[in-house]
Amino acid sequence: MAEGTQGMTGGEPESSDSLRTFGAVVQALREHMGMSRKELAQAVQFSEHTVASVELGRRMPDPVFVDRADVALGNTGALRKAAEHLNRQPGLAAWFRRWAMLETKAITLCTYDCRMVPGLLQTKAYVLAMFTDHLPPLDDAEIEERWDARVKRQQLLTERPNTAFSFILEEHVLLRRTGGAEVTKELVGHLLELSRLRNVEIQIMPLVQDSHSGLQGPIHLLETPENRWYAYSEGQESGQLISDSKVVSVLQRRYARMRSQALTIRDSVSLLERMRGEL
Repeated sequence: MAEGTQGMTGGEPESSDSLRTFGAVVQALREHMGMSRKELAQAVQFSEHTVASVELGRRMPDPVFVDRADVALGNTGALRKAAEHLNRQPGLAAWFRRWAMLETKAITLCTYDCRMVPGLLQTKAYVLAMFTDHLPPLDDAEIEERWDARVKRQQLLTERPNTAFSFILEEHVLLRRTGGAEVTKELVGHLLELSRLRNVEIQIMPLVQDSHSGLQGPIHLLETPENRWYAYSEGQESGQLISDSKVVSVLQRRYARMRSQALTIRDSVSLLERMRGEL
């Protein structure tokens, strides 16, 4: 399923060999440098508890933690390289779990998806309609587990009122009427309700548009409290967290251009209201 939903469950999942190995490397490098956990915590600007959790393999390290720890522990690049191979068992693939963790702290989130309504905006009926076509087929328990995970993520919209959320949706995604007219009508109503939140902006990219900067595919961007930007790209069965500032900058410029090409927020709301009335 899109957006990395591969059986995520609530809370922290079990540790994995790769997490324990990464933690052991952090601890070994720290001790080699003659640093205490408290000193490393001060160097990376995370709590001593976080350092301990990473070293014991109980916590997926934040990308900011990895970068700062690598610098503090010799600046060899070893930790950055090792972090690319981290995973947990069971739960989301590592590439999405790291993004989902960054989402919970982000001060800005920008999402463009040309294939479907983004996960943060979906309704249960819409999700169930998409799961109907999932291959290989899912059983009821798996579907419910994945929906529960999505609901937890959607709480970000209301639990983080100071985070700015921007969404660009393709008009054709709604015109497809995934799940039928009633499912789409409920979905459009949900979008209108969310658009009333002060921290949520929803724009529609019209079906007829002679200039479109997002033809290369979906774009997901976020800004951390440290004002660092990350991007995320997902394909059929894989995804990638992008921290390269040059690549992120290109995606930021494309997203900014699309915001000027899409309908204004007010016109987008008018279009959604008209769509709902026609269903």
